[in-house]
Amino acid sequence: MLSDGRRGLALGLALVTAGLAVLAWPAGMAFGTVAIAVGGLVAAATCWRSGPPAWGIMPAGSTPRTVLCIASGLLGLWVASSVSTGTGAPLRFGVLVVVGLMAARILISRETGVVLAGIACLALALAVAPGVGAQSPGPVPAIIGGLIAAGVMFVAGAPAPGRSRDASPAPADKDAA
Repeated sequence: MLSDGRRGLALGLALVTAGLAVLAWPAGMAFGTVAIAVGGLVAAATCWRSGPPAWGIMPAGSTPRTVLCIASGLLGLWVASSVSTGTGAPLRFGVLVVVGLMAARILISRETGVVLAGIACLALALAVAPGVGAQSPGPVPAIIGGLIAAGVMFVAGAPAPGRSRDASPAPADKDAA
């Protein structure tokens, strides 16, 4: 959420993968946990290798994202500690926070790599979400989520209409403004 560079995105994707895999294991999703871990790590490795080599952690203009992270973390902590009890509470609110943050990140981002990493995280969170129910639907949602997370990172960004990838930005038209 707080990075725009490929290394920071890859690290964040790997941490989300590890967190969701650890939370999915006690929910009875043993095979699904492996599918989540493999899909997320493939996505993180692909993210690590594509794009300019930069961390991009907390670049200029990331203050709203920082506030969103802190607020969602505090809200998740409050809900998890006061409202929710019973088994599966950590998974429930882990999924809720990841879905909320990644949906916001996808909507506010303009860079292809950032959006793809957000979609991969969102796919992983939605893949472990069925584990919060009383009866698990089996490993199928986790396998599909892992495949989506790994596959989405191979999508190449399309250039803007009328421009090639190599073209420099067109000069501004002073008369059209």
